[in-house]
Amino acid sequence: MERKIKILGFAGSLRKGSYNKAILCAALDMLPPDTELEIFDLEGIPPYNMDLEGRLPDHVVDFKRRIRQADALLIATPEHNYSIPGVLKNAIDWASRPVGDNSFDGKPVAIMSASPAMIGGARAQYHLRQTFVWLNMYPVNRPEVIVPAVHEKIDGSGRLTDEKTREKIGELLVSLSEWTRRIIDN
Repeated sequence: MERKIKILGFAGSLRKGSYNKAILCAALDMLPPDTELEIFDLEGIPPYNMDLEGRLPDHVVDFKRRIRQADALLIATPEHNYSIPGVLKNAIDWASRPVGDNSFDGKPVAIMSASPAMIGGARAQYHLRQTFVWLNMYPVNRPEVIVPAVHEKIDGSGRLTDEKTREKIGELLVSLSEWTRRIIDN
């Protein structure tokens, strides 16, 4: 039996009722049998400060360790001002620094985005993909999981109820698992 693929997931939002945290939590219900998903909360990562690279904050050390232990990553991001939120960019900066200590190097990654708007965070995904070039990551290209009008697809308890969206997240997880196996087996 093949070992399970370990996925680390995190959302680019700190909001308690975050739609992106909700779709990330929904992914826990749709994992392929050969995968496991750990969700990491970016809450507590301080603003990036190059002066602290020699003595990283504890939450940053933990984040970098979990990224390294994971076989693949799953990022759920909102869109802020046509791009990724500062919280996500900040976490990426910490985890990829100092120079020569990029925790993301060589990691397969999948992206999801959700928004009440009609574009569903698509522009944020495209900006995030540009970041992956420098980070030397390997993004899953399909399917794209872009969830528009997300406020109509999540119930009062924060559960994703839209079956089509749940199906797409499941397909993305299968693609991430297969992509990860191809990368780690080579």
